[in-house]
Amino acid sequence: MLTILLTGGTGFIGKNIRESFLNEKYKIIAPSHNDLELLDDGRVRDFFRQYTIDIVIHAAAKPGHRNAKEPRKVFYENTRIFFNLVRNSDYFQKMLVIGSGAIYDMRHYQPKMKEEYFDTHVPIDEHGLCKYVCGKYIQQVDNIIDLRIFGIFGKYENYAIRFISNMICKAIFDLPLTIKQNRKFDYIYIKDLMPILDYFIQNSSTYKEYNITPDNSIELTTLAEKVRMISGKNLPIVLAKDSIGLEYSGNNNRLKNEIRALRLTPTDNAIAELCDWYREHKLSINQELLLIDK
Repeated sequence: MLTILLTGGTGFIGKNIRESFLNEKYKIIAPSHNDLELLDDGRVRDFFRQYTIDIVIHAAAKPGHRNAKEPRKVFYENTRIFFNLVRNSDYFQKMLVIGSGAIYDMRHYQPKMKEEYFDTHVPIDEHGLCKYVCGKYIQQVDNIIDLRIFGIFGKYENYAIRFISNMICKAIFDLPLTIKQNRKFDYIYIKDLMPILDYFIQNSSTYKEYNITPDNSIELTTLAEKVRMISGKNLPIVLAKDSIGLEYSGNNNRLKNEIRALRLTPTDNAIAELCDWYREHKLSINQELLLIDK
């Protein structure tokens, strides 16, 4: 049984990894912040000396989104964490980085960007710039794979700002489905990430970077309509702006050619499953967080 170090084990993606079949197939070590301070290079080195680690799944990140409690130092802390890990590459076989489509620069997104579009522009925001710097390093080494996720949704995500969960929670409380601006996105269901991780744990990869995206992009208004239909609530869909924003989507041909048996959950099925989960956890939802669109 391979031993995996999972960073960010208490976050949205980390929690789902720990509750997935991966936790039965592998020995997953997910230290808390108190157990392993990833910003401390000495403690990270001591950790690798103490434990035998085969694979690192790097899902930890200091958030810089509009709902973050402390959005400062996003570039510094996330970049430092990355290099505190990779400088210990002699202690593990492979590292899977939960990356982001932000690496392509939010000012210049194009529909269905290919992996080769990377470095056409240097991102201006701290989050994107961190992914850019780390991506340039990944190109120079052999044992790191950058899994560039665009949109991803599922249980444990921040329903106050994450679109699909936000729509579902609003529907549960009979609130209008409000959208600041319509855009096209690429969304994958969190459960579909697990077989992708499993593949790259088990197999050598052809490339170092992969867009983790579905075949088809979808507009936010269409997603809101799906939530309304699946929830059975006849709620108004309210758009604050009539214009449509830049599409945020990536070409997934490289991923599909790599994992030919990959099958993604249909969006309607995923939304229905997530609706059921939120209904079961309705008491844990803070309705006040749904009243202000951030």
